[in-house]
Amino acid sequence: MTIEHRDVLIVGAGISGIGAGYHLQTNCPDKTYAILEGRETLGGTWDLFRYPGIRSDSDMYTLGYSFKPWTEAKAIADGPSILNYLRETAREYGIDRHIRFGHYVKRASWSTQDARWTVEVERGPAKELARFTCNFLFMCSGYYNYAEGYTPDFAGTDRFRGRIVHPQKWTPDIDYAGKRVVVIGSGATAVTLVPEMAKTAAHVTMLQRSPTYIVSRPAEDGFANWLRRYLPAKLAYGITRWKNVLFGMYFYRLCKRSPQGVKDWILKQVREQLGSDYDVDTHFTPSYNPWDQRLCLVPNGDLFEAIKSKRASVVTDRIETFTEKGLKLQSGAELEADLIVTATGLNLQVLSDLDITIDGAHVDLSKTMNYKGMMYSDVPNLASSFGYTNASWTLKCDLTCEYVCRLLNHMDRTGTRQCTPRQTDPSVEPEPWLDFSSGYVQRSIDKFPKQGSKAPWKLYQNYALDIVSLKFGKVDDGVMEFSNPQPDAAARRLAS
Repeated sequence: MTIEHRDVLIVGAGISGIGAGYHLQTNCPDKTYAILEGRETLGGTWDLFRYPGIRSDSDMYTLGYSFKPWTEAKAIADGPSILNYLRETAREYGIDRHIRFGHYVKRASWSTQDARWTVEVERGPAKELARFTCNFLFMCSGYYNYAEGYTPDFAGTDRFRGRIVHPQKWTPDIDYAGKRVVVIGSGATAVTLVPEMAKTAAHVTMLQRSPTYIVSRPAEDGFANWLRRYLPAKLAYGITRWKNVLFGMYFYRLCKRSPQGVKDWILKQVREQLGSDYDVDTHFTPSYNPWDQRLCLVPNGDLFEAIKSKRASVVTDRIETFTEKGLKLQSGAELEADLIVTATGLNLQVLSDLDITIDGAHVDLSKTMNYKGMMYSDVPNLASSFGYTNASWTLKCDLTCEYVCRLLNHMDRTGTRQCTPRQTDPSVEPEPWLDFSSGYVQRSIDKFPKQGSKAPWKLYQNYALDIVSLKFGKVDDGVMEFSNPQPDAAARRLAS
């Protein structure tokens, strides 16, 4: 078996991995790299999800890359437009030439003596075993399971005569025109599906156990479109990006400082959209405060428009059982349906469930502590790209990529081959990786690393603080341990 070596291996060719490729070849031009992608095409989330209406729930001026201006009119973009943007970026910067498709990473083994990772990959339909080695492993594969979404164990599903589909498994043959559809869920996927399917379905019902905060926002950013008429694209993009970043930070802080005031404001907007006779208290008033879970965004109020036109409706209840014709609810009501869509969430994974060993010892990542939101205590030369929960994913990914490049360049300057975060401060208390009450987080939180009670182990979810820390903070901060393990004698002889 041949073993290929790269200075850096990137895992995942989605929005994070493509960004990582750009930053590496820009800031570390002497480094060789490859991107290993388990699927047969790039794009990650934006290629995987094909359900009706798939779109971003963040504006493209912050979800887009810092180095590649978003120039289309719509700020809240549809999935195909985002996928086209990613393909164009990969092609324009030559990143696509570094992608190895059909390479699913299974195991990674670190050797301190050699200061390198050996990565085992299943390649192609036959799952042929292949091996790569690298000095640094950069995981950009997201944090949820691409193979399977989350579906509760509903009673009676085998009795239903229609079709049941999870949005993650949507296929082109699903026909809902003129049919009665029930979408189970109230998160970002559900509020995207309902107004889009309502355009051609006989009727769409959004069935939810409990409400979510839903905020309407224009699909286009008028200020950004105006700026582009008078300024160069990159300058206009940068100004709009910072405008949106600062507003997002302000709104999040306001939610935490004055939750009741923000709650009242959101519900006032909903009442203005749906009218005074609509039961907003039952269907749109959550039991938690804003940003205890993610807010849902609806461009141009499309969900509210579908409800007002009677093409869609919301039912707040719990499912007792599926029946031959649809769903029986705990209230005794029944919903008839031809198609039931289970928009019930995602299954989270830590680093794609990668099996990691260090010098032959298995690593349980749930026992580690997260360093600067990207590395793990006592795990050398490995970083992962995770976005914000309260802002656009790409904002944090851009900063993470820049920091990894700073780290690699520092090691080159100092002649060191290994960097390992060490948690030796007894005053640092472990805390959950995410302080989020959402079901998809709570179902999996025990599998994830912990964060700490103070920097650099604390996840502040704050772009401004992360800029200070990751762009300008010391790389050699007294917590990151740099070392230079020597290869064993046999390896030295072979090298000579």
